[in-house]
Amino acid sequence: MSFSKATESDVKESLVQEKLAHGSESVLSPEEHFIGIPLHSISRNETNSNGIVAFRTLTIEVGQGNPKDFSEDAAYFDRLTFHKVSASSILGTLEANESVGLDHAAVTTRQARDGKNEFTRKSPNLLLKFAMYVFGGFNTVLILGVIVFFVCWQPPLSNPPSPTMLALAILLIIVILLQALFTAFQDFSTNNVMNSILNLIPSECMVLRDGEWKKIQTSELVVGDIVKLSSGDKVPADLRMIESSGDIRFDRAILTGESEEIDGAVDATSDSFLESRNIALMGTYVTNGSAKAVVVLTGANSVMGRISKLTSNTKADSTMIQKEISRFIKIIVFLTVVLATLIIVVWAAWLRVDHFAFINVVGLLNNVMGCVVAFIPEGMPMAVTLTLSLIARRMKSAKVLPKSLATVETLGCVNVICSDKTGTLTQNRMVVVKVGMMNDSWTSEEFGEIMKDRQHAAFGAGNELHRAATLCNDASFDPSSIDAPISERQINGNATDGAILRLVETVGGASDHRNALEKVFAIPFNSKNKWMLSMYREVGSTAESNCVLIKGAPDIVGPACTTYRSGNETKPLDEQARFKLNRMQEEWSREGLRVIALCSGVYTPKFTPNHNSFADDVEKNAFANLTFLGLLGIMDPPRVETAQTVADCRRAGSRFFMVTGDFGLTAAAIARSIGIITHSSDPESVLEVKARAAQAENSLDEDGFIGSSLVLEGKHLSHLSEGEWDIVCQFKEIVFARTTPEQKLLIVQQFKKHEFVVAVTGDGVNDAPALKAADVGVAVVTGSDVAIEAAHVVLMGNFDAITDAIRLGRLVFQNLQKVISYLLPAGSWSEIWPVLVNVFFGVPLPLSSFLMIVICVFTDLFLCLSLIMEREEFDLLSLRPRNHKKDHLINTKIYIQSYLFIGFMMTIIAHSMYFLYYWNYAGIPASALFFAFEAYTDGFYGYTQDQLNNFNYTGQSVYFVCLVILQLGNLLAVRNKRLSILEADPIRKPRRNLWPIAGAAIAILIAVIATEVPWIQGLFFTAHVPVEFWLIPIPLAFGVLMMDEVRKLVVRAFPKSWVAKIAW
Repeated sequence: MSFSKATESDVKESLVQEKLAHGSESVLSPEEHFIGIPLHSISRNETNSNGIVAFRTLTIEVGQGNPKDFSEDAAYFDRLTFHKVSASSILGTLEANESVGLDHAAVTTRQARDGKNEFTRKSPNLLLKFAMYVFGGFNTVLILGVIVFFVCWQPPLSNPPSPTMLALAILLIIVILLQALFTAFQDFSTNNVMNSILNLIPSECMVLRDGEWKKIQTSELVVGDIVKLSSGDKVPADLRMIESSGDIRFDRAILTGESEEIDGAVDATSDSFLESRNIALMGTYVTNGSAKAVVVLTGANSVMGRISKLTSNTKADSTMIQKEISRFIKIIVFLTVVLATLIIVVWAAWLRVDHFAFINVVGLLNNVMGCVVAFIPEGMPMAVTLTLSLIARRMKSAKVLPKSLATVETLGCVNVICSDKTGTLTQNRMVVVKVGMMNDSWTSEEFGEIMKDRQHAAFGAGNELHRAATLCNDASFDPSSIDAPISERQINGNATDGAILRLVETVGGASDHRNALEKVFAIPFNSKNKWMLSMYREVGSTAESNCVLIKGAPDIVGPACTTYRSGNETKPLDEQARFKLNRMQEEWSREGLRVIALCSGVYTPKFTPNHNSFADDVEKNAFANLTFLGLLGIMDPPRVETAQTVADCRRAGSRFFMVTGDFGLTAAAIARSIGIITHSSDPESVLEVKARAAQAENSLDEDGFIGSSLVLEGKHLSHLSEGEWDIVCQFKEIVFARTTPEQKLLIVQQFKKHEFVVAVTGDGVNDAPALKAADVGVAVVTGSDVAIEAAHVVLMGNFDAITDAIRLGRLVFQNLQKVISYLLPAGSWSEIWPVLVNVFFGVPLPLSSFLMIVICVFTDLFLCLSLIMEREEFDLLSLRPRNHKKDHLINTKIYIQSYLFIGFMMTIIAHSMYFLYYWNYAGIPASALFFAFEAYTDGFYGYTQDQLNNFNYTGQSVYFVCLVILQLGNLLAVRNKRLSILEADPIRKPRRNLWPIAGAAIAILIAVIATEVPWIQGLFFTAHVPVEFWLIPIPLAFGVLMMDEVRKLVVRAFPKSWVAKIAW
């Protein structure tokens, strides 16, 4: 039957309530979904005032919202009955076949009816967002300027009305709107980049379609699909389990906030859909075991989808850069308010009394707003936004996908990296290279030859080992690659099982073992137990006892063994035999092999497999009196780039540790091969840690760390005292072996407690707690959904991309410092001094508010944007990690560079040009202009008021042109903090950046327009600038550059001098 038949659909809808009421099989319409009544008629339940919906013991915080929505959804959840009816009833109702799955036609019909398995995204409040853009940052102060200029425009302050004041008010409004529009555009653009990055992260699941298991995008799931769940998977939709391994567990923390895992089941365990353990809820994680389940709710109809409708977007925490920018804004606004207040006080207490005619109220307000416009670098927010957007794109190109820009910034501060081994440092392409039994060991090829010779003395025991390796295995070959050579086939399952599967299939005869026995029960491998159990019985057998096959770490399963196989005999596993096995394990581990032990046993169950106590009983009683069968040595080669990546991270000042579940010797061998352990002597252990903790002092290297290496096993971590943890955190090279997820989390917490910035890399479900707790969690794209969800950054390519991420995190910080260092000298310091000279020294105002705005918003902006395109000045990985608590974006050194060094020179030069113009064209010396106050009026040096005004308008334009040209020299100076321009010019390839040339051309063009266009001259009182005042500043700009070159030379030549200490 097909859901596309309208008559059938109508019949189904009419039967839903009656059939559910009697607990019989039912058929579903898209809207009913086993709730029994139409959604629009659901009664309302009470919801508490905090907007928290309580569903039995499952409590989901959804933020503030409409109580009506809460109560309707609560009733909806309470009436779901998927969990109550039998699995066969659901499969029949949904027209799903457990062994074949859905066909293409059914999938197409259901997807057309229900839509894709994804949430409907809430549209942002564009009006509110735009208001935040308009009133954010410096704009609030500029809006005050608009109000002031509007007040000064008309009587009583201006009579007749002043078109200049009106024009300045309109100009500031344009500036505010431009900043708002620009920020909105960049925000939109950056969000698109981030969304495209997140869309690249795969979200897939295993689905049975047309009789074959296929890996598809979770968004393509439909109701009725049969899904396979495995440890590490993210549940792709709301599922009803129909078959379970017996030990499946789920992490529902995303819904409940509780870290405790819950067991899964096949039958209902609660009347509530949300609480019954036979329901796997979308967005939760499989932390252990495996199951087969049928999709019952998708997308917006799922529990998570309905909660998604109720939640409002939470406000994201400010990133480090945003906090630094906010800090800078507060400093600038504070200084602006102080200066503006000082000007008002000086005017009221002195100028208004002693120089009444010098500055009237309009002049005062003009000076105050000149102070505001001058001190605030209006172009900085645009430059910062562009820089962050550019870095997001660069990271995407480097195949590093940050979930937020905050992670980019934090990566530049990381000083401890804790990395998982398998799949992260290694290729996760495991190959069985050795096979060992009690009396001998062979290569995998030699073992294959033995299994072909039934007369060989080791054949009997070898066949038992081969059977255990075949049956105690959760891996399978992907049907799409079944015709390829065994070594090239794709594997569904974990890498260890995949390597063993390839071995048994290469040896041959695996199908005979599979056909002789049928599986009764299984407990999959998990990182906590470190073993896997499979239970079988002979096909057709009615015997109560079952064959138990166990695979796991030798040091874990070995103690449960009491006998071992030798040829066709079973012998006691005495101390001598255990010594041989331990020696073989240690030898293989020192070669970097992962060692797996295989054992067998017999178990007579007390309960049936479907009983809720069956799994607990198996785990308790089947793991005893086992027979040791043999060892497998598995090689997982390191990634090609791993050794160089470790070296680069260490060179960047980050200690690189290995945190793995492997045996200590294996982990140490791999760590030594990739450079995590560099000392030739054997690593220290927990005993040396305790001895060091008892000492008064420990010798440290030049970096302040204990220079030797350390290997710690997880079982010792919880017993370390605070003093011993202090010692552990001082080691330069550490391998943490045999760790559980809880112990990995403890390691991260301890290093963070000792004020280190910790990055964790991993790919498995066991890495997820540590990934989430770290300052930066880094997952590999080939890892589990749990790891990817928990991480802050996803590596889409090679592992060495992490060094690119660190480099870009440092580059964004350095380029922003250069942008700000460029903007401050002219856009702040050299603009505030004309106002101060005017107010305190009586000099005619050397720079008008209009020209200040042109510098900040137009000429400087285009030039500073070229700085965000700069490449790294030197190898940023050679720097120590930035201390985010002390090393601020804007610090004292930058203020000294921008204000007291470059800014001071530019201010002196620009004022000199201003006074030189007066001397050359009006014959008025600078001494006469100082303390002129109200004397600068009709008759001053024989000039009329109009002539004096024209002199001042031209002088202001000269000051303006001089600053624009001097900024070209400043731009070339701040491109490099240490290198000479002869080493890092913008033309040659290593540091080529031609954008400054384009920016300079645009800046000069804007300066020409501002001073030469007649209507601008008439409206804003600018004037034509004599040619010589366009030419004289050029060598002076070169002089600014040369002075900074001298500073850099002193810093390079005398790195311990006071000049070097205050250098930015």
